[in-house]
Amino acid sequence: MSRRSLVVHTVAALRRTVARWRKDEHTVALVPTMGALHDGHISLVRLAQRRARRVVVSIFVNPAQFAPNEDFATYPRPFEADLAALAPTGIDLIWAPSVESMYGPGFATRIIPEGPAKVGLEDAFRPQFFAGVAIVVSKLLIQCAPDIAVFGEKDYQQLKVITRLATDLDLPIKVVGAPTVREPDGLAMSSRNGYLSGAERAQAATLYRVLRKTAAAIAGGENIARVIDEGSGEIEAAGFQLDYLEVRHADTLHKVATTADGPLRLLVAARLGRTRLIDNVAV
Repeated sequence: MSRRSLVVHTVAALRRTVARWRKDEHTVALVPTMGALHDGHISLVRLAQRRARRVVVSIFVNPAQFAPNEDFATYPRPFEADLAALAPTGIDLIWAPSVESMYGPGFATRIIPEGPAKVGLEDAFRPQFFAGVAIVVSKLLIQCAPDIAVFGEKDYQQLKVITRLATDLDLPIKVVGAPTVREPDGLAMSSRNGYLSGAERAQAATLYRVLRKTAAAIAGGENIARVIDEGSGEIEAAGFQLDYLEVRHADTLHKVATTADGPLRLLVAARLGRTRLIDNVAV
């Protein structure tokens, strides 16, 4: 039977609750989200529950990671539906700050990540994105003081940036990556999938199919440059505007030339109509 989660909107209330858990020596996991929850988010929650005694889910649409031409104003915010989606999980606490409480009057601090945040993937197309992610994730980790924080592998570069951030700032938190959850046709679950028209939704499955085909060819020893060119052409022929299709070192995200250059990850970003989709697979 599900139980109603505690919902808090202030840092003081959040910290009082976490302090009680700490007094009882309970471990704490954080699952940061921007709401508009789907089964992919719920899988993160379930993983967190397996790893910690108490689980906090944050719901906060972070303005700092949206460029002026992006969809901050229209990004879905179905808060009551999110509460309903979380109810069956029985999580302990939902941290739902306002923009005003997250970024108070006179807020002037920035964190500028480098390393995996400066490798010419998402950062090349969304220059302010990782600075916005870095400041909000840092604040969430400090506010919630979890033992672990769970992030999905769909946003693979973001996962690597956050892992590097926690290490570099000596935060006593283990960052855990969770496998991408997919629709039956392979499309990675995303809150932005709701922007797709019916015809676009049918086309969208091409992205994962090409990813798998390209990754298999690379793993089989075929020439990386040629295989990437073929995969890029197939994606564009399906009606996408391709931002990138690249194979990178799975840990550093540095460019590679052959499969001997280390564990590999194949990453893609492409636009279909007004919707930008990202995905990745191991090679």
